[in-house]
Amino acid sequence: MTVSTLLNNIYRVLREHFGYLNWWPAETPFEVVIGTVLTQNVAWSNVEKSILQLKEQGLLDLTRLLTSKPEIVKRCIMPSGYYNVKYHRLMELLTFIKNELKGDILNLKKFDLLTARNKLLSIRGVGKETADSILLYALDFPIFVVDAYTKRTFYRVGILKRRDMDYDKVQEIFMKNLKRDVKLYNDYHAQIVELSKNYCKKVPICESCPIKRLCRRIID
Repeated sequence: MTVSTLLNNIYRVLREHFGYLNWWPAETPFEVVIGTVLTQNVAWSNVEKSILQLKEQGLLDLTRLLTSKPEIVKRCIMPSGYYNVKYHRLMELLTFIKNELKGDILNLKKFDLLTARNKLLSIRGVGKETADSILLYALDFPIFVVDAYTKRTFYRVGILKRRDMDYDKVQEIFMKNLKRDVKLYNDYHAQIVELSKNYCKKVPICESCPIKRLCRRIID
């Protein structure tokens, strides 16, 4: 079975099992941007609490976030953890949007994918997963998001040679072997997250896993 066939079969099985997951849960592209920073190293349920508190304080707005007292913003994002670090990362990203994109993240779509990605990666605190999440979920660029779940699951499946493979090399495997499609990349990543939370955990639950027949079950 080719890598392309295996990847597509895994997606088909996951989609049948979990259904369409409608990810990223946000009302606006700007809300997605905020979420990509807050979700670093924390469960999404905690991010939802932070987003809700920002909304309740009327702070889900570029200008208001940049001009509000740091302690007020930090109090709102506290549920996301590491709130001091995330506050500064958020301010760096928002300042970039204000100064380089005329206050609108959608203006990044005026650039090609590589240029837009490099601009995001030039911002302090924005790594590849965060940048690609913004590109895919906020701006509809066709780029596959890789996270720790992706590496763990697809190492076990047998597609990745090492669990610690370079981000770009893992991404290349998916993008070379899947149709170049925003909706597919979007939902596939969501399916991987759902699989990892429910079955392909640190201690995996293999017997009831929906993709067990497609997996080599390399357990580490």
